Amino acid sequence: MDASFCDRCGQLASVGNHEACARARELEPPRYCRICRRRMVVQVTPVGWSARCAEHGLMTATNA
Repeated sequence: MDASFCDRCGQLASVGNHEACARARELEPPRYCRICRRRMVVQVTPVGWSARCAEHGLMTATNA
């Protein structure tokens, strides 16, 4: 099964309405891995954020 998860609430992306999650993600870093649904270790800094999944590695973003 090829599933994709919401990176804010952790639920299946194909189930339910994730508009509120999308709006919140404009201001917040992801909390769940989109691939495996694991809770990620998130660090927010003045210049951006980083989120690390134990299985799938690091994602980052900077405020430009």
